[in-house]
Amino acid sequence: MTWKHPSSPVTKKFKVQRSAAKVMATVFWDAKGVILLDILPQGQCINAARYCSTLDRLKEAIRRKRPGLLRRDVVLQHDNATPHSANLTQQWLQRYGWEILPHPAHSPDLAPSDFHLFGPLKRHLGGMAFETEDDLISEGRNWFDNLDVDFLRVGINSLPAVALAKIHRSLRGLRWEVVEE
Repeated sequence: MTWKHPSSPVTKKFKVQRSAAKVMATVFWDAKGVILLDILPQGQCINAARYCSTLDRLKEAIRRKRPGLLRRDVVLQHDNATPHSANLTQQWLQRYGWEILPHPAHSPDLAPSDFHLFGPLKRHLGGMAFETEDDLISEGRNWFDNLDVDFLRVGINSLPAVALAKIHRSLRGLRWEVVEE
């Protein structure tokens, strides 16, 4: 019960709507396209074991989409989050001989997915309403599936020259991946 003056305006009641659920996606991409889009199921968190499982799926996706790539060095670029730097993950990477580009803390210029992929994706999804989480995921997958190769090349080329030189020297070609969570 609220006390108010009889001439006070009537209090409006707003209809409460459920807010949008967040969806965590890990994206592996190179200049040719998205190699793997991994969606973390609701209620799960990313840890080293889950990340290694994602790397297993990435290895299989590379085998299917980029035949021959696994016979040469694979270079990943991801941040220093605990699942990426955990011993279990480091052992996985060493077992398969995958190299990690250094990622200094707070270096937005070394995180092209943050700006080059996820910014435009957020703008694309902005204002859309989804009935279910699956509808949101479907729209996100559709957006990634329809990315133009030139758009991806611009993202790759936005890396600092030092990182690009390391990729070219190590791979004799531009093969690259970014993990964003």
